[in-house]
Amino acid sequence: MDKSSGQNSAAGMLYPLTDPFDQRMLDVGDGHSIYVEQCGNPRGAPVVVFHGGPGGGCSPAMRRYFDPGHYRVVLFDQRGCGRSRPHASVTANTTWHLVQDAEAIRQTLRIDRWMVFGGSWGATLGLAYAQTHPDRVAHLVLRGVFLGRATELEWFYGGGAGRFFPDLWARFAEMIPEDERGNLIAAYNRRLFCGDIRTETRFARAWAGWENALASIETRSLTGAEGPAEYARAFARLENHYFSNNCFFEEDGQLLNNAARLADVPGTIVQGRYDMICPPVAAWNLHRAWPGSQMNLVPLAGHALSEPGITAELVRVTNGLRAEMSAG
Repeated sequence: MDKSSGQNSAAGMLYPLTDPFDQRMLDVGDGHSIYVEQCGNPRGAPVVVFHGGPGGGCSPAMRRYFDPGHYRVVLFDQRGCGRSRPHASVTANTTWHLVQDAEAIRQTLRIDRWMVFGGSWGATLGLAYAQTHPDRVAHLVLRGVFLGRATELEWFYGGGAGRFFPDLWARFAEMIPEDERGNLIAAYNRRLFCGDIRTETRFARAWAGWENALASIETRSLTGAEGPAEYARAFARLENHYFSNNCFFEEDGQLLNNAARLADVPGTIVQGRYDMICPPVAAWNLHRAWPGSQMNLVPLAGHALSEPGITAELVRVTNGLRAEMSAG
């Protein structure tokens, strides 16, 4: 889950936009080639950014949360989205493929340990990566925590969030015939993967619009929230693919149940108090199960990376970690 973009109200809190000093396409097998970039200080403390979605792709704004004089920032587009190819493909595209890709990037760039920074689905993937490779994570910074549990999907696609936004929910749900609305994830899946590009794009824009309209605490309407057609199609197909398969976890609540694997990994959780996409209870449950974590609730903030309060807190966190994060 996630749509992350810079906003003027938050821009003053961010570092100036920098250009990458390295851009490449990395062949990760299974017919996939992923886009990878590095910016900031080539000799700085390494940090990898996991974008949201699945399917959201990385953006230049994500570079701006890190002091470019101190950090070596690695961003990549996960399989099937952004500049990675093939576009909108769900073949050989699972959580564990993405964890494997992150390791391939780390090894290719000859990085020993790095900070992991991720929000929404990026927090999910960051947790999965850290629990698989805890010795490679120097610090875990998570925003808008999504644990991939059935209760979280039921909240957002089963009408929970819709109780706060009945007008927007009606537009999303009423795209589907009434007799199929008992499982909107399955109903949208049939249309997002029907093979007709016009139908897939139409329902992709509705799917993306519902989520992106609720990202900010200043939500007004679905107008313009769905994004460009190409972006929406990759975003919706990948999200739906993952959510239809329980995010490829072996058990519901796997990340929370395996929190003990983070015993030696310090972490910081930044969570909007009024996050309607990923309610704070998930972040709170994770914090309680992870003794090495610190949780920072931002009072007047929703879900988006670009919310002013979220932006300010994340920059404060990365600045505060400069002394702890050594060059890699």
